[in-house]
Amino acid sequence: MASSHGRGLVHLAAALDQPSAYDALPYVEAARLAERGGLDFVTLDDTLARPGLDALAVLSRVASATGRIGLVPTVTTTPSDFFHVQAAVATLDRVSRGRAGWRIDSSATGAEARLSGRRGAAPADPLRRERGEVADVAAKLWDGREDDTETRDMATDGPRPPRGHPVRVVDATDETARRTAARYADVALVRAASAAQAAAERDQLHAMAVEFGRRPDELRVLAGLLVDLGDGEHAAAPGHGGGGPRQTAQGPLYRGGPVDLAALIATWHGEGVVDGFHLTPAEPLRDLERLVNGTVALLQHRGLFRTFYPGSTLREHLDLAVPAHRSG
Repeated sequence: MASSHGRGLVHLAAALDQPSAYDALPYVEAARLAERGGLDFVTLDDTLARPGLDALAVLSRVASATGRIGLVPTVTTTPSDFFHVQAAVATLDRVSRGRAGWRIDSSATGAEARLSGRRGAAPADPLRRERGEVADVAAKLWDGREDDTETRDMATDGPRPPRGHPVRVVDATDETARRTAARYADVALVRAASAAQAAAERDQLHAMAVEFGRRPDELRVLAGLLVDLGDGEHAAAPGHGGGGPRQTAQGPLYRGGPVDLAALIATWHGEGVVDGFHLTPAEPLRDLERLVNGTVALLQHRGLFRTFYPGSTLREHLDLAVPAHRSG
């Protein structure tokens, strides 16, 4: 089955997370490498429960050092009101000239709840509902003024961001999150250890999207994989390399060489089970370099991945239309 949205090219994204990095420079260098490979976007996690740099601040720095690649921070909604979140993401979108996305997260951890003034860990379901509400309210605020109007109060009366809305990314790992993704997301991340599982996840998301009055081709479904691109010594083991990913506590893990990973991506995409992949390097610098110089180069050679950016915004990279303006 061919890709559902026409072009037939696979979409690729990578996580920039580097637990030992406490300076923006390693992230800048990693993002430049990913951009050299033509990746659609990079993500950077953020949480109040751990020390380190703020994802929005880091990617704002990255924005000035890159020119094409999409920038998608995780923005935790629990301690932030609607106005702060939408304004911060819209600002990154303007700084990057339309390259920003927003990985919407509602953390239910006790540590973050305490930092945000809540007692203990909040129940998961209300927080997940809050995630959807924030996504909807933010879209309404972004539509609060017509395109190309001058900035006034960014929190309540700001201009519409470039290309309408920053791209909304939702990790669709459970039923409530899947409904949020189907209703509001531009990109849904699914965790699948087989092509059949990925196809089932994608079909369910598409069916839910239709229930919410959306067209399935308005939603990109990417398979999230943790990738260990070591020397390939595990490639022949069951559940690794040619055997595909295996399920772990951290999610599906693919361990093998860059050539094996290229083959898996080509197979899954060729079967039409996903629109692309969001890859998290097990060893950040080593695996991102092998991904770009090995896996991506092979996919480009086979005509399955871009060799240059035809556009300048994240929506263009993902072949997503500009959302219609909702007045009032």
